[in-house]
Order: sequence, then structure tokens, then C-alpha cells
Amino acid sequence: MKKILITSKSFGQVSDQPLKLLNEAGMNIEYYNKEFDEMEFRKRLKECSGLIIGSHPLTEGAVKEAPELRIVCKHGTGLDNIDLEIMERYKVKVDNVPAVNSNAVADLAFSLILDVARKTSCAAKSVKEGSWEKVFGVNVYSKNLSLIGFGEIGKNVARRAHGFSMKVFVYDPFLSVLPEEFKDYVKPVSLEEALSVADFLSVHVPLNHQTQNLICLKELNMMKRGSFIINTSRGGIINETDLLAALLSKHIAGAGLDVLEKEPPNKDYPLLKLQQVTITPHMGMYSFESINDVSMIAARNIIKYLSQNE
Repeated sequence: MKKILITSKSFGQVSDQPLKLLNEAGMNIEYYNKEFDEMEFRKRLKECSGLIIGSHPLTEGAVKEAPELRIVCKHGTGLDNIDLEIMERYKVKVDNVPAVNSNAVADLAFSLILDVARKTSCAAKSVKEGSWEKVFGVNVYSKNLSLIGFGEIGKNVARRAHGFSMKVFVYDPFLSVLPEEFKDYVKPVSLEEALSVADFLSVHVPLNHQTQNLICLKELNMMKRGSFIINTSRGGIINETDLLAALLSKHIAGAGLDVLEKEPPNKDYPLLKLQQVTITPHMGMYSFESINDVSMIAARNIIKYLSQNE
């Protein structure tokens, strides 16, 4: 009986079907979803053939001490917490679940656009605190939206923006041909043009060596005064020290962030203190539908690989 360690806190949270799949395939399941401790994790991983991992790092030390490990499946899309070169060296298959959560993340990205534009979080908080002060915002309808990255999430954000008659600009160096569906309302542009025309800038790229600090003070200063920035991808793509400076100078009017360089942030983290910033707890894929779909596919990936590689 093969042993599977599950460290993703959201795996199987909305349905027991993913666990049933693993059980019916004869897998011995162990959960480790407490506060992460590297040494405890290593101890639990030692005899495992498979790992369904969340956002914590997977170190070489842990893999080295797990000689039975054959497959690691990310419960989600981003692989920035897994060193692929190390996995290849130890002959461990790495899998993820791309695209399945793209609608959920796109929904959140667009909700953050609306939130920072109309200051709904700020206004709702003031009402709960006993105030009834009306807050001015800006329209979203027919404004310019620039997308950095045009994968499945970027495409789904563009579709939502089209419903608001937004003009959509896309910077994606890997986009060779714009799909026919988008030709009437999406324009591929350079990074510089994407920044300069944006009323709203939304980031949809993975975190890697090329995208680390992709948006710094230089890029923020290329944007219009009074524009807004949204990040539902990964912390580290936008330099948060530079973003803070741009927000304090009011060059950037507001930000909606589902991801940060350090998660969770310290209580005294400067961006938390700004009214024009909405921060959510890295919950982009956390819809009932998305979590269930991702969990089912992760379970199937594990079962398929281990059954084919006895």
C-alpha cells in the first residue's frame, strides 16, 4: 500500500470525493496540515510515495530523506515553492493543476478592480464602525485595463473586462498569435505601453527569475497618476517597497493584492495601514467549485502516475 502525504490545507475541504478516490486506489493517506515545521514534515515524508503539496517550500533535504518519493503534485498551479532542478536530480515527477482555477482567480482579480475603484471594502468597514460617510470612487466602465500575462487567468479577466466595455491591453512576450475571440477588444503591446495606458494594471504571470521585481519604481512611474494596480499572481513580482512609495506619493491611487512577498504579513506591515489598499489572504482559487476540481485532479494525477510506475 503506497503512502501519500497531504500538506495542502484546502485539499478535500469541500468534498470527500478526492479522499475516496485515493482510498479506493489503495492509497494510505496521511494529513499534515498544521503550522508547518520542516523537521516534522521530513519525518512524515520519509516513507511516502506521493506528496500533495500546498504553498510551503519543498527542500532538497526533505527529498533526500524520502527515498520512496516518486511524485509531487501541487494543489494548484504555481510551482515557485518547488525547485524543479532538485526534483529532476532525485527523479521525482512534479505535477500541478493548471487552468482549472482560472475562473475563480479571474473573479477575484476583477472583484479587486471594482473594490479599489469604488472603495467598497473601505466604505463597508466604516458603516460597521458606526459611520455613514459616502466615499467617492472612480468608474470602471470603458476604462483601460492592462494585463501583464495572457494565460488562462489573463484571458478570463479580459472576458470579464469586455462586459464592462473596457479597452484591454496585453503584454505577454510568449504570446505569438492573439486568439480570434479577443481580436475585437484586446491589443498586444510592449510592457512600456501597457504601463503607460493603464487605468488599471492586473498581473497574471508566474514568479520566476524573469518576473521577480518585474514591477519596480521605474515601471510604476511609467503609469498614469491616479491609476490602480492588482496582483493575484505571486508576491515578489511587484516590489512592495516601491509600491508603498508610489501609493504614499499618490502616483498610484490604490492597490488590490491577493499575494504578498511574505504571507501572512506582520501586523505592522506598512501596506496594511493604507486605506487605498485592499489585501486578501491569497484566496484566489478558494471557490467551492475550484477547490473541489483541483483536489479531484490532484488525486487522479497521483493515482495515475503511481499505478503506471510500480
